[in-house]
Amino acid sequence: MDDLTNFGGTAEERDIRNHFHAYTNARRHMDVGPMIIEEGSGIHVTDNSGRRYIEGMAGLWSVGVGFQERRLIEAATRQMEKLPFYHNFGHKSHGPAIDFAERLIDIAPVPMSKVFFTNSGSEANDTVLKMVWYRSNALGQPDKKKVIARIRGYHGVTIASASLTGLPYNHRSFDLPLDRVLHIGSPHYWREGRPGETEEEFATRCAEELETLILREGPETIAAFWAEPVMGAGGVIVPPTGYFDKIQAVLAKYDILFVADEVICGFGRTGEMFGSTTYGIRPDVMVLSKQITSSYVPFSAIMMNDRFFGPIAEESDRIGTFGHGFTAGGHPVGAAVALENLAIIEERDLVANAREVGAHFRARLEGLKSSPLVGEVRGVGLIAAIELVEDKATKSVATPGRLGTMMNAALLRNGLISRSMTDAAAFCPPLIITRAQADEMFEIVAKSLAELEAEEGV
Repeated sequence: MDDLTNFGGTAEERDIRNHFHAYTNARRHMDVGPMIIEEGSGIHVTDNSGRRYIEGMAGLWSVGVGFQERRLIEAATRQMEKLPFYHNFGHKSHGPAIDFAERLIDIAPVPMSKVFFTNSGSEANDTVLKMVWYRSNALGQPDKKKVIARIRGYHGVTIASASLTGLPYNHRSFDLPLDRVLHIGSPHYWREGRPGETEEEFATRCAEELETLILREGPETIAAFWAEPVMGAGGVIVPPTGYFDKIQAVLAKYDILFVADEVICGFGRTGEMFGSTTYGIRPDVMVLSKQITSSYVPFSAIMMNDRFFGPIAEESDRIGTFGHGFTAGGHPVGAAVALENLAIIEERDLVANAREVGAHFRARLEGLKSSPLVGEVRGVGLIAAIELVEDKATKSVATPGRLGTMMNAALLRNGLISRSMTDAAAFCPPLIITRAQADEMFEIVAKSLAELEAEEGV
């Protein structure tokens, strides 16, 4: 057994002995142990040593209304006292699921027909891919089963959703992606644009790449295209000017469905209720999770238009059932919390707060571009990133991930929880953050960057 004497009989020791962590070097964890968070309040969390941090990632891009929101706690408690669980199999339903499905249809950015409930973004994307195949069979198009996603896109970690994800660590040693899932390039203009190429020209080239792939594979074989309005875990990649208009024109030309993954962007993050509104996306399907309940309860939803739903409904009638669902899908406690969460977002105008405070925070981050280590500042609403480089002229680093890891450690040391994605430091605070708190957050970023510059001798 590994030597755990440094941890004594602490929670850290018990974590190392028993807990296999997500997105963690499992062997290294045996040596370094966990950071244990015990409390949260507003935009802050406190660890088990009593140290307080700004939660600059809203947990995992998700705690929109902040920690310890009494209204969500009370909504969950009321529902647990009334109906702690019921399912939606075999024509069963309950009030919270009905109410929340209706609210989602009401606020959808484009006309939608139905809502299907799942428990996470991964489950939702996995389910949509199954539905895409089911629909193609319903339409008598058995060859129309391939789907296209993007390099650096993130859509989850189940076998299907991890295949859609375009990040190498989600594929390596898992025998992924599935062979029906294809990928085109990332829409990262700063990184992928050619010398002298405008944003719009780059967007045109991205759309041409999509069309070339469709024609190579055969349009009759391509069923759907997946995209986040803003790429989250891939590095907070904001689409270039005209990108989604050009992409959607190609999809319409070849009768290909558009699935908008709004797991991070939904419920105000981009300064609109949905990222699809921010970028003029007209999706056939929307995948929603994370801020749907501010992550107080695991919950997710799929919204679909009638073009998508109709053939699926007909096939279920032909077969006798739609043979898919989850025990906790549409859970009454989750639906009740989601309803209250949406009410808070609307009543407190947190979408506008994301837009206004986010613009202020990003304007302050722009001032860091004078640093020899900052290659790009990007973002929209209350989601942003700074890209660290060693050589600004070539936008390069000798060892990918080194600067990002060092910056993340400095931020944590100075009281701000962030997340490094290779060499991008991401920021995605709760939607409730104030202008003054955003300034406090910025000062930590600036201090940490100065420390990194000193370490690097620049």
